[in-house]
Amino acid sequence: MTDPAAAVPESIRSLGRIHHVAVVVRSIDASLGLWRDTLGLPVALIEPMGGDRVTIAFLPVGESKVELVQPDDDTTGVARFLASRGEGFHHLCFEVPNIAETLMRLEMDGIELIDTVARKGGEGPVAFLHPRSCQGVLVELIEAPGGPAWAALGY
Repeated sequence: MTDPAAAVPESIRSLGRIHHVAVVVRSIDASLGLWRDTLGLPVALIEPMGGDRVTIAFLPVGESKVELVQPDDDTTGVARFLASRGEGFHHLCFEVPNIAETLMRLEMDGIELIDTVARKGGEGPVAFLHPRSCQGVLVELIEAPGGPAWAALGY
């Protein structure tokens, strides 16, 4: 039997820790009733991301976080996702030391990129990999604090 991990490029297998798991929600305020009040996760950040037309909330749990993503208008990809699939899992984010190098390696390995360069995210430089290349899962990369993209993006 073939090992499924053997088909995964080494550059994917060598990604860092899971930074966060994102959940699309209709309302962050309403969702905090579950994530904060019932499950007891503290709220570290709630911030509108104007360029992406979403509001995000980060709730730490262990060394990772849960990110709640609320669309701010009906024209975004997140809003279309919510309309077609409802609330639930949206993407998985891995921390990497150097996002530009990681994107270059992944592209060379045949991974389809949504973002070819890092852009400003709520907690650092980010880029997304297309679900077509990741077995149907939207994958986000975030550069570790102090990495080379931080200064370039004005953090």
